[in-house]
Amino acid sequence: MSQFFSKSRVANFLVPHTCMRQSLALLIMRIFFGLALWFSGYSHLHNYDVMVKRFTDWGVPLPGLNVYISGFTEAGGGLLLLFGIATRFISIPLFFNFVVAYATASRGKLVQMIAGPGRWDGVADVVSDDAMPFLVMSLIAFTFGPGKISLDYIIKRILGGSSGRR
Repeated sequence: MSQFFSKSRVANFLVPHTCMRQSLALLIMRIFFGLALWFSGYSHLHNYDVMVKRFTDWGVPLPGLNVYISGFTEAGGGLLLLFGIATRFISIPLFFNFVVAYATASRGKLVQMIAGPGRWDGVADVVSDDAMPFLVMSLIAFTFGPGKISLDYIIKRILGGSSGRR
C-alpha cells in the first residue's frame, strides 16, 4: 500500500510530464477559466437571494445550501486553478458542479437533445450552453494537470517526482 502512495507517484499525479508549449497553453486556460470561475462563485455568494430564486426555478433541491456549495466550489476552484494548486483534484468537483448545472438549469436542452423532435437543435443548444466550456475545461485540467507553470509543479519538484522530458 505504501508503494501506491509513494512521494514519486503522488508528485507525478500532481503534474504529469508536459512540454513547455503545453504548459503555456494550460497556464492561459487556467488564468481565464480560473478568473471566470472566481467571479461566478463570488456572484453566487454575494447575490445569495437572487441565486436561491434561480436555483429554485431550476428545480435544484435544497437551493439555499446548493448556492453555497456551488459558489464555494466555483470561487475556491477558480483560485486553485488560477495558481495551479491541486488542479487535478479540484477539477473533479468542478466537473460535477457543471454536470449538475446541465441536469437542472439546462434540463430542457438535454431532453430535447435525447428525445426531442429536433434533436440536432438540442445538440446545438447543449454545446452552446454556458456550462459547456467549464465542463470541458475541468476535463482538460484533470487529464493534463496544471502544467509546469504552476505551484503544483513546484510541489512535485519538492516531493521528488521525475521531471520527464518529451
